[in-house]
Amino acid sequence: MTDMTFSRRQSLALLGAGAAALPLAACQKAAPGVAAPAPADAQQYLDEVAWRLLELNPEGATSLGVDKDAHAGLRSRLGDRSAAGQARIAALLREVLDVLPRYAGAALDQTTRTSLAVVKSAFSVASDGFALPYGDVAVGGWRNTPYVVIQNVGAYLDTPRFLDNDHKVNNAGDAEAYLARLEAFPAQLDGELERLVAAGRIGAIAPSFLLDKAIRQMEMTLKDASEGGGLVQSLVRRTADIPGQWDRRARALATGSVAAALARQLAELKAQRARASDHAGLWARPHGDEWYAWGLRASITTRDTPDQVHKMGLEALKELGARMDPILRGLGFTQGTVGERMAALGKDPRFQFPDSDAGRAEVIATMQGKIDFIRTRLPQAFRTLVRGNLQIKRLPLAEEAGAPGAYGGAGSIDGTEPGTIWLNLGDIGRHSRFGVATLAFHEGIPGHVWQGEYANRLPLIRAQLAFNAYSEGWALYAETLGDELGAYEGDPVGQLGYLQSIAFRACRMVVDTGLHAKRWTREQAVKWFAETNGSGLSEVAPEVDRYCSWPGQACGYKMGHTEILRLRDRARRALGPKYDLRDFNDAVVTGGNVPLDVLGGNVMRYIAEKKAS
Repeated sequence: MTDMTFSRRQSLALLGAGAAALPLAACQKAAPGVAAPAPADAQQYLDEVAWRLLELNPEGATSLGVDKDAHAGLRSRLGDRSAAGQARIAALLREVLDVLPRYAGAALDQTTRTSLAVVKSAFSVASDGFALPYGDVAVGGWRNTPYVVIQNVGAYLDTPRFLDNDHKVNNAGDAEAYLARLEAFPAQLDGELERLVAAGRIGAIAPSFLLDKAIRQMEMTLKDASEGGGLVQSLVRRTADIPGQWDRRARALATGSVAAALARQLAELKAQRARASDHAGLWARPHGDEWYAWGLRASITTRDTPDQVHKMGLEALKELGARMDPILRGLGFTQGTVGERMAALGKDPRFQFPDSDAGRAEVIATMQGKIDFIRTRLPQAFRTLVRGNLQIKRLPLAEEAGAPGAYGGAGSIDGTEPGTIWLNLGDIGRHSRFGVATLAFHEGIPGHVWQGEYANRLPLIRAQLAFNAYSEGWALYAETLGDELGAYEGDPVGQLGYLQSIAFRACRMVVDTGLHAKRWTREQAVKWFAETNGSGLSEVAPEVDRYCSWPGQACGYKMGHTEILRLRDRARRALGPKYDLRDFNDAVVTGGNVPLDVLGGNVMRYIAEKKAS
């Protein structure tokens, strides 16, 4: 994870990132007098909604590669992160939810029927989120957060990276669009500042340790902008053969209005730091229990309570520990808990990468080798194959402190831009030789990058809506497929890396609910996580901080994984000799990113069709 990039996965997740608690008047239907569309026009209506969403999220249009032709104007704009801008998103959601019931009972093809169910689910959950008194709401995405600007959230991180990686500069028009976006950047920052100040007034202030990280990172971003830095060099580097005063114009913006806007945000973060507590969980914030209940529901797409999720995590860990114990014993690790023995394994120099530039390059090369291997096995697992267009890149240095170990997502709809696995290589100790394979399968193929290419084949509205339990559940299931396709044959240490990865996600369920519903301290969470899973403190501490800023999100991984495996077992039992892994996987992945209840329906249709064949 899968966090500050505007990769396809993340730009879409950020589609609705905005202020909650919008005035009621702002949430009224935009066009209450519009006549009901004819049922036969359902897909046309959804296409219109898709473009209206992208009008509110121009960065998403660029990441998808659809900011062209009649929509080329989107290429020069940034999303409005002010309260007013977010109110427009909330109003659109309410309008669409009012229209969708008009299609009930209509004779529609299955793709359209599924799309309607997906839109209804995503928009309903997001609308509930906008009713909360603070925070950012992701419309059909995973990055819901109570904090507008924090160590892994905010335009100060998102926009520079988006401009450098997603905004392509191939001609003078692209360069002018880059400058237009750079000119719009201060207004985007000030929009966030408005909401940051409003949250502070009601006491919705992030924990002190998160603010410390955010302040350090923003100071780095401000210093870079004040010196011209990346915002300027990104454009200059790509316009070497394009005549124009690109350096001068970009530098004037970066060192002037952009730096000033960053300084204003930094001042507010420092002011809030003086008032902040070290309480990690949402329980310590106003309406915290309400916010967490919603955030958890948005992540797992079920109604399971924090207590139920906590218990499921503990039960999964018990089962996984029973599988890991005999492997560890076979390797000579016989003393201590499973977590203690995995910690000892992780400290073994044989499984560590050198803390050097060469070592970091080796991490990338090793991951590429695992991707190359799994490509050869994919025909055993899928009937419908996609390209798997993929690159592996290191995360920018300025973002490493607040980011997870890795995350990835698919490229553009037209295939011109590859999917990316972003690796955090700041602390080389976060990556072991026995953990790289499962990370490659999760983030890349057959995980996020692979699944995203199937989503790109669906109607535009479906490419914009993702559900955390499905996205991360599929990626974790991709790790299981790697194991089943022979990635760890004759490699018990690699097998342990895979099982530890699954256990890591079960730990997340326990820690996330512990922090936000059971009043665990940050220190308690870090200690329990490290001891239970055998992970290093350098890996666990930023993970725990991430759960503090994205409440509920971490629970989606294992919840989705468990549901996919449950449905697979059901299909195997129901179909007997007619069951084929390739058919099941196709049913799950070609149906697109959906809430778990819709996924169940897709699998049941596959079972019924297979029985009838």
